[in-house]
Amino acid sequence: MFLKELPVGSKGKIIGFGKEHPEYRRRLVMLGATPGTTFEVVRIAPLGDPIEIRVRGSFISVRRDEAMLMEVEKL
Repeated sequence: MFLKELPVGSKGKIIGFGKEHPEYRRRLVMLGATPGTTFEVVRIAPLGDPIEIRVRGSFISVRRDEAMLMEVEKL
């Protein structure tokens, strides 16, 4: 399952990222979104881009194309 598939209010755990975009993974890891970390979907913009998640007490906005690469497990 990918982040873009979760509705607002859902909680999940980050499983991993697409291997073809290492710069995307580096950016999220620097923001605290590491594999094994839990998060909550806080807001999705009207057209589905961006998606705002809360990770470790911080809010991160993720573009839709990036959300299609973030593998998650729904909790």
